[in-house]
Amino acid sequence: MKKLLFLLFLGTASAAGWWFFLRKPSEKPDYATATIQKGDITQIVTATGSLKPVINVTVGCQISGTIAELKADFNSPVKEGQVLAQLDPATYDAIVLQAQGDLANAKASLELAELTAQRKEELVRQNAAAQADLDTANASLHQAQASVQIKEAALKRAQVDLARCTIYSPIDGLVISRTVDIGQTVAASLSAPTLFTIANDMTSMQIDAAVSEADVGTVAEGQNVDFAVDAFPYTPFSGRVLQIRNSPVTIQNVVTYDVIVAVANPELKLKPGMTANVSITVAQRKDALRIPNAALRFKPQDSTASSAPGAPPPPPPAPSENGSKKKGQKTNRPERKAYVLRPGVEKPQQVMLKLGITDNLYTEVLEGLSEGDIVVTALKNPAPASPVIKPAVNPLGGPPMRR
Repeated sequence: MKKLLFLLFLGTASAAGWWFFLRKPSEKPDYATATIQKGDITQIVTATGSLKPVINVTVGCQISGTIAELKADFNSPVKEGQVLAQLDPATYDAIVLQAQGDLANAKASLELAELTAQRKEELVRQNAAAQADLDTANASLHQAQASVQIKEAALKRAQVDLARCTIYSPIDGLVISRTVDIGQTVAASLSAPTLFTIANDMTSMQIDAAVSEADVGTVAEGQNVDFAVDAFPYTPFSGRVLQIRNSPVTIQNVVTYDVIVAVANPELKLKPGMTANVSITVAQRKDALRIPNAALRFKPQDSTASSAPGAPPPPPPAPSENGSKKKGQKTNRPERKAYVLRPGVEKPQQVMLKLGITDNLYTEVLEGLSEGDIVVTALKNPAPASPVIKPAVNPLGGPPMRR
């Protein structure tokens, strides 16, 4: 009896397993859908950039020397004309004294040349000297006058170099960088070395954002900007597009343009050099008819969709004689396909849509759908792809023959 029951159970299980593995899957597909509704859409352009003060002045040194004193340090508030540093003036004091001596010598030579010219002129008037002697005396007088001018210029230059030993602040602001220390020698033989960097006003800053060439066409002056910095990840900051510079920057075949964003920094939280992740609001729609972007990416299988009745596919655009659009022809809105489930229709119907702006989650629908329509976003039970059976290859034989 037990053996008979065991055989009966084994047969029932075998029949159930055979039916489970050989039964046909349901031919009716199951769709993931979404309902067309109205909502807000904001299209943004993302970029990265660095924060910097609006006015950033680099204070250098036009002469060479040794730093004797420093009157300012990092984060020091300074006023225009305030002394920032002092170079050792000993060498330039000596140059000034030498120039003063050269000038005094030149003036003495000028006095002698004037007296000589006067005596020669008197002798010529009395016919006691030749005219050539008077001409020579006048020429010597002019040379002495030119020598005095040269020595005066040399003295002024030496005095200017001596005055440059004192470094002054050119603007009111805050010292954000100091690159020298007391006792350090600065050399200004080829270029002026940088001593300090002064920011004029830290409460007003700007972002130099690098926007790609594909997005710069939608950016305009005055657009609102939201950005974040790593130092304050949960604090939102805002700004406004101030300028779009037409100078392209190419790095590894990627072309970008500098977009200047004006930023208010009343609490001084933002610091120069911070990296800002910028989001520029280029378009915004309130209460717009929108479709999920997943519905635009959906591509049904060949047997699961049909065209809407009475709606023939749109004709292709007529090209001009050279294969491109004619000059002056208006560019239409982009058209995309979507698939709608109608009441009483098993298969989704294809519709053509005219679209507007997008925020990467939803896209504005201008034509083709109405509020409340149900669109397909995915296929829940896609039919498995039939396996490709390859002919067996004899390992001892040659390659298969071509047909």
